[in-house]
Amino acid sequence: MTELDLLEQELLKPSDALVADIAKIEGDIIILGVGGKMGPSMAKLARKAIDKAGITKRVIGISRFSEAGTREELEAEGIETIVADLLNEDDLASLPDAPNILYLAGTKFGTTGKEPFTWAMNSYLPGRVAERYKNSRIVAFSTGNVYPFVPINSGGLSEEVTPAPVGEYGQSCLGRERVFQYFSERYKIPTLIYRLNYAIDLRYGVMLEIAKSVMADKPIDLTTGNVNVIWQGDANEIAIRSLLHCDVPANILNVTGPETLSVKWLAEQFGLLLDKKPQFVNEIQPMALLNNASKAHKLFGYPRVTVRQMIEMTVAWLQAGGKTINKPTHFQERKGQF
Repeated sequence: MTELDLLEQELLKPSDALVADIAKIEGDIIILGVGGKMGPSMAKLARKAIDKAGITKRVIGISRFSEAGTREELEAEGIETIVADLLNEDDLASLPDAPNILYLAGTKFGTTGKEPFTWAMNSYLPGRVAERYKNSRIVAFSTGNVYPFVPINSGGLSEEVTPAPVGEYGQSCLGRERVFQYFSERYKIPTLIYRLNYAIDLRYGVMLEIAKSVMADKPIDLTTGNVNVIWQGDANEIAIRSLLHCDVPANILNVTGPETLSVKWLAEQFGLLLDKKPQFVNEIQPMALLNNASKAHKLFGYPRVTVRQMIEMTVAWLQAGGKTINKPTHFQERKGQF
């Protein structure tokens, strides 16, 4: 195992706060849509925290498991898995009960041209899941894309702002939120709407995309000149701990890092570490998609992994030829077409 692998393992260990909170979460945890970008690491983190707390609790991951090896990888870590298509009524009805649901299912990329499927996954399915798990508490993943663009010097939008999504993807995600909110009130389901942007990992994310462009001498589009990011491990911790903050009506929580980051500054930092001069095109626009996550920081503290750490780890990962996931964030997209 390389030094970088060891560092990543260290950063993926559960914090003392997570271990304390997971002992307060009563009952087993089901992760719906565990096969996506965040699901596997979230399931492993929950399992590690449970073991460290010295308690007995099942972690059950449910997915179509279309990517080879993911199911085996999870089971090797002590996570139970079930293959299911959540849009299939028989599959959904056959799933086990659990008092805690982390809802990660949804679709984003390739939604343009597949709008009916997008709405089915993002807006119809939440109602079916809420009916199935009306006796559980639910943390439902959403996105900052439900917000409108704001001035880059605004500090980002907080949870009190009325959503106004751009494009059908964001609209369908707002549909997801509204459906969960409806069923939360109808059945008194304790719920938390988890609005995330953007989680990063060494294998994918905003920082990796910018660093790869710098390394390849590829021009970086500055039209969207500012972003929010959070280390995926920190985002996972917040998601699991959010099971203690579900409420009726549904609680809403923005999840991201505390900084409004400059894309140009990030590229320049990567340039210094990679001994490259970043290339830029287009002018920075005065508006961007930015979140204010101060409510999450009050509840859970600031993220453990800092921006500088993320920058340095991303460069080390690229230079070592580390594996990457070809799932761009499209953080530059300004018309909501994913």
